[in-house]
Amino acid sequence: MANTARKPDLLFPGEAATWRSAGATWAQLFGDFQRLGVSLEWHEFTVRQPFDWARSFHPQSVEICLNLSGWAEVGSGNDTARYKAATGGFYRQGAEPLRAIRLPGEVHRFITVELSPAFLSRHLGEGVADLHPLLASVLAGDEARSGWTLVEALNLRQRELVASLRQPPVLKSAQALWFQAKAIELMGEFFFQPGSSDALFCHRQQRVARDRVEAVQAILRRNLAEAPSLEAIAREVGCSPFYLSRTFSKETGQTIPQYLRQLRMEKSAELLRTGRYNVTEVALEVGYNSLSHFSQTFHQTFGCCPGLYPMGSHQPQAPAPPAFSLPQG
Repeated sequence: MANTARKPDLLFPGEAATWRSAGATWAQLFGDFQRLGVSLEWHEFTVRQPFDWARSFHPQSVEICLNLSGWAEVGSGNDTARYKAATGGFYRQGAEPLRAIRLPGEVHRFITVELSPAFLSRHLGEGVADLHPLLASVLAGDEARSGWTLVEALNLRQRELVASLRQPPVLKSAQALWFQAKAIELMGEFFFQPGSSDALFCHRQQRVARDRVEAVQAILRRNLAEAPSLEAIAREVGCSPFYLSRTFSKETGQTIPQYLRQLRMEKSAELLRTGRYNVTEVALEVGYNSLSHFSQTFHQTFGCCPGLYPMGSHQPQAPAPPAFSLPQG
């Protein structure tokens, strides 16, 4: 994990003083803002008084904030963007100073991606369609404009990306290339918006559909042993059972019962591998009251009976997992 913190005096003065005053745990995951034009940084701290972290912003930079926990605001005057747990957005420090406050008594954990105008120009170029106006002004050479965007909840794909930043899934020798690719991926996630009202409506509809699918998956994971009815799930996510079923199938390629079965089989295999549960206990743990039904389903999935599973290295024979599968744990 690339989490070796630089000494504070290697940061530019405002940033160094800011994090020193907070007693923050700070680690550079990758980059060098002055040399490369990009820096991905991890922050974790608690403060006793409202804390102004705007002093850490690089002048003329654009910064993406991936907020995991802790309440924060970025803006000026009474107009602010509000960050809560599992949200993200970006802002730009121009000539007008921004105000950025983190509240006391909370554990603040977040990743920032700091991007210089040169880095943005190199990767975005000119005449890019659907680029957010704040980014367009940066590429046009406007050094004065400060601004910020609305904060949105991190979707599943973005949360998985954030998790990977702290534990890069590649060799150390490949991490420079990998982190630069992830920085560019985050630019694609946050810096574009649909240009027309029709495209914006379609984008919002797609996002609502994805959010509902993710909500269903979370509900099922929490309730493997006693899965709620389709009607109960639909009430919780705020739509009709028919529409929810159709949306889930369209987004994942599976029906809700098929996905529930997949989750139960994955959990069953996990429990059996521990060696601490017998087959009957595992069946009950994942919601099967019939041992024969459980054994039949397990055999269809893994190609062996559950009693023999820990003795081999079987792989599921079910269809490929859906596009939206929550991280384990």
